[in-house]
Amino acid sequence: MGSIIPQGRVRIAVLDKAVCINGQGCDLLCQRVCPVNKVGKDCITVGSDNKPVISEELCIGCKICEHKCPVKCISIVNLSMDLGRPLHSFGENSFRLHRLPVPKQGQVVGLIGRNGIGKSTAFKVLSNHLVPNLGAFSNEAPAREAVLSAFKGKELYPWFFLLYNKGLKTAFKPQQVDVLGRALKGSVQDVLRKADETNRFDAVVKALHLEALLEREVSHLSGGELQKLAIGIAGLRKAGVYFFDEPSSYLDIRERLRSATFIRSLARDAAVFVVEHDLILLDYLSEYVHLLYGKPSVFGVVSQVKGVREGLNTYLEGYSREENYRFRAFPIEFEVRDARTYAQGVKKVEWPGLFKRLDSFSLEVEPNGLNAGEVVGVVGPNGIGKTTFVKMLAGVLTPDKGTVPAHVSVAYKPQYVEGHSPESVESVLRSKIPGFDSKEFHNGIGIPLELNALLDRPLNVLSGGELQRVALALCLGLEAELYVLDEPSAHLDVEQRLAVVKALRGVADQRKASMLVVDHDLLFLDYAADRLMVFSGEPAVQGKGVGPLPMEEGMNVLLKELGITLRRDSSSHRPRINKPGSQKDEEQKASGHYYYTN
Repeated sequence: MGSIIPQGRVRIAVLDKAVCINGQGCDLLCQRVCPVNKVGKDCITVGSDNKPVISEELCIGCKICEHKCPVKCISIVNLSMDLGRPLHSFGENSFRLHRLPVPKQGQVVGLIGRNGIGKSTAFKVLSNHLVPNLGAFSNEAPAREAVLSAFKGKELYPWFFLLYNKGLKTAFKPQQVDVLGRALKGSVQDVLRKADETNRFDAVVKALHLEALLEREVSHLSGGELQKLAIGIAGLRKAGVYFFDEPSSYLDIRERLRSATFIRSLARDAAVFVVEHDLILLDYLSEYVHLLYGKPSVFGVVSQVKGVREGLNTYLEGYSREENYRFRAFPIEFEVRDARTYAQGVKKVEWPGLFKRLDSFSLEVEPNGLNAGEVVGVVGPNGIGKTTFVKMLAGVLTPDKGTVPAHVSVAYKPQYVEGHSPESVESVLRSKIPGFDSKEFHNGIGIPLELNALLDRPLNVLSGGELQRVALALCLGLEAELYVLDEPSAHLDVEQRLAVVKALRGVADQRKASMLVVDHDLLFLDYAADRLMVFSGEPAVQGKGVGPLPMEEGMNVLLKELGITLRRDSSSHRPRINKPGSQKDEEQKASGHYYYTN
């Protein structure tokens, strides 16, 4: 039997072995600076792989090794609460998860927390893709009998008993849907019919609006089309519990709501879990939520179950009263304004009427412009011309009619970001951003985007969210009069999204620059934007762009087309979708105030 992380631990020490460079010039600096080692004790030793091993029992939590490490591969956490034994540990000085969310038959339970905090690990345990080792890390496979014994008399015991002994079936929609395009062969119709265990093929196709895709090869689908296919595959399985990991990625607002309605329908005869970073959508989807807090890639803790309103407000506040634990140093607050004001300054960018035809699609954009120092959101369904418009302003595409101002300097972050280079993040940023070493870049961009932890890593090993942060830094780090950002919230967790907003606002204010931000997360845009451009029409056929409009007017246009209304939460003031057909929904529709009514 391997080592067991002890109960009552007051310290967590984690080493990122993929980043550790011992043997390549580091020469165990962490071991040499450790004060416990200096007095003759073995707090930091060397393992069989020539990497440091940190004793959590001997560690005094001084963090000298963490601060001195040249590549920042060590994390020391001093705990203010006794977490007890982990549910699962990935090894000595590795990530560990404490506790699990609880399934609720006939209900949708949401999980919210930072990337790398254990949400996917929790899903794997509850879906029997991972047997938890209860903190024992060894070469031996974890035993299901040990799990049942550990949970005997507890709320999750019946769940594990059914999972291990009765063959409880689970269905799983993975986070990374792009793998489906490489793994699945044949047409969409073939794949869906093969997955159908419930004889609901026609109903699922209709619910997710997949009719136009049925004859398409899976390998030819876009990210949004793959997402809808993945949701459909999971929904066609006959299961006692469904897991949906980030179902909104790549989908526009209408498709998010449509998918949410479909996912909710599955809870009639099963339990449903959802991980989602779009808070408006998670609020709309779930009856209950669990918060996951801790430190990304170090440890995660699953909170007690909470009602969705209370849970999301607790998450924004950053403090859980039930657990008496503060997991963020500051609350996330939303301003209450009846109508969003916008920067009244010099017109920075102006365009005449623009027209562009791409194959069978045509786009028309009304003449307008952007003010200095303002952030303008760009909203509308996929395939309606938003990306075509921003590409014209960025100089990537040339309009068929009308001209864009050639004298305006532009920094552009495209919709899809890739990182195939083996170069380090620091090397790429330093070569492209003249002010990389400046305090302005470090404080205004580096800190909000948490770049320090990525600097020594090659681009080609970064996750989607990490690549997104690097791409945002490459855009915002340039000196420009117009910044164009296409879907900057993709792959980012809630806190990262709101940190991006602060970086955007800081650059716009300090440089008196204009910003266009295309995104589908309404809470992100509510937090970021001064005004809105709204695109409508028939996707893939014709689109029309109007605005920028005042925030309330633009949101009213968008929400009326979507058929939903938003209200303000009485405590956090975050926007929430009214239940369709509710008294509040009907009142707001009757008054014409689809947005910002308190």
